[in-house]
Amino acid sequence: MEDRFIYTELPVAAMTTAMTTIRTSKSDYHRPQPYHLHRLHQPHLQHVQRVHSPQPQLGLELRELRLDAYHHHALQQQHSLHIQQLLQQQHHHHQAHHQLLRQQAQAQQQVEEEADEQTHVTCLYPEILALIFSYLDVAGKGRAAQVCTSWRDAAYQKSVWRGVEAKMHLRRTNPSLFQSLECRGIRKVQVLSLKKSLRDVVIGVPALTSLNLSGIYNVTDQGLSHAFVTDLPSLTELNLSLCKQLTDTAVGRIAQHVKNLEVLRLEGCSNITNTGLLLVAWGLKRLRRLDLRSCWLISDQGIGHLSGLNPETAEGNLELEYLGLQDCQRLSDDALRHMAQGMKKLRSVNLSFCVGICDAGLRHLARMPQLEAVNLRACDNITDVGVSYLAEGGAKLHQLDVSFCDKITDAALQHISQALYGLRSLSLSACPVTDEGIKRIARELADLDTLNIGQCRHVTDAGLQTVAETCSNLKYIDLYGCTGISRGAMESLMKMPNLATINLGLGHVAVR
Repeated sequence: MEDRFIYTELPVAAMTTAMTTIRTSKSDYHRPQPYHLHRLHQPHLQHVQRVHSPQPQLGLELRELRLDAYHHHALQQQHSLHIQQLLQQQHHHHQAHHQLLRQQAQAQQQVEEEADEQTHVTCLYPEILALIFSYLDVAGKGRAAQVCTSWRDAAYQKSVWRGVEAKMHLRRTNPSLFQSLECRGIRKVQVLSLKKSLRDVVIGVPALTSLNLSGIYNVTDQGLSHAFVTDLPSLTELNLSLCKQLTDTAVGRIAQHVKNLEVLRLEGCSNITNTGLLLVAWGLKRLRRLDLRSCWLISDQGIGHLSGLNPETAEGNLELEYLGLQDCQRLSDDALRHMAQGMKKLRSVNLSFCVGICDAGLRHLARMPQLEAVNLRACDNITDVGVSYLAEGGAKLHQLDVSFCDKITDAALQHISQALYGLRSLSLSACPVTDEGIKRIARELADLDTLNIGQCRHVTDAGLQTVAETCSNLKYIDLYGCTGISRGAMESLMKMPNLATINLGLGHVAVR
């Protein structure tokens, strides 16, 4: 009897108890068959019906299907594992790359930090720090010394304070102050007020080179004599301007103990006489600059002492290069004659407000071979003739000031333009000159860089136009009180290539 089997799938709830009964034709025999879960639960066999399929062949196909599914699953797992390994490798690669970048960044940062440590300002040699600090002002030097110990040590080097002048009030004894000055190598002192002995400064700064007592009204002969009791070979500059109580006695003490003095300023010391100048001529043979402004008691005789006209008494100050005689109204042309005889190295002389100087005296000045600057401001007796003496005498002047000399006219400018070709600075303020004179000097004085024509009311646009066109080296011009000048002339001046300042009276106009 041939059996026929039909395979079906049952719901999950009936899978464990289901029985399939298959009746054959012409038989009532019932044979229960268990439901083969592991054979029939295949999705791809859901609607497949096989007739006359032998049992062994069916099992073989099922096993093959199971093996295919197993291999497929294994391949999926292997693929997933491979992908996972690739991701892990990529992750490890990224981590290694980031770690390498971090190491490189750390190495670079370390190199930069080491470079910064080597190039930081604190790593500079003390000598270099001292060189930098030397360019600071006094307040800056003091602040730099307060930063740290290394800066303090560098700031206290003597090279930092070279040329600095200490300004102080001598009100009480302060030894530590002078110790600090000596430690820093400060050799210049200016006393602003004086209540203690001046000797404290002389003793406290043994290498003193410059002492400024200008305006200290209570300095007396006795105080100065008490300070200068021994020789001071290092002191080369002494300023006693406006110390009105000083007399020839103080000058004698200076000449005795400060023989290396090169600069002496006695402006406003109105008690100094010709005797004081005799003492200067006797003791201060190295003197190069002497300022006697407003020493009203000195006369031609005192200038004779300075010029060494009596060598048996005093050899004179033959090394003088500058002599200031402003407002010494007892001087005459004889003083200029004495100067021409003895002061062969004189380069500059200030005779402003010396009303006793006349044209004849300028003839003597013209014979001085080294003379470069002459100030005749407000010398009322100087005329065009005196200027002609200066020009025709062969003077090699670079600076000439005849401001407020109301007898200087265009004729004087003609003499200047024909002989004083090296003139760089010319002052004609309040002189009655005109455009013609200004045109002459503008065309002939190629080196002129300073021109003062303030209050020259006869100068107009015509003269300034010539100045603008020809004076290419001009740097400064004074036009205060020049009422005949228009805006057009000012615009022409402002186009000059080297002009830096124009003085209009209310203030300097900076062109550049």
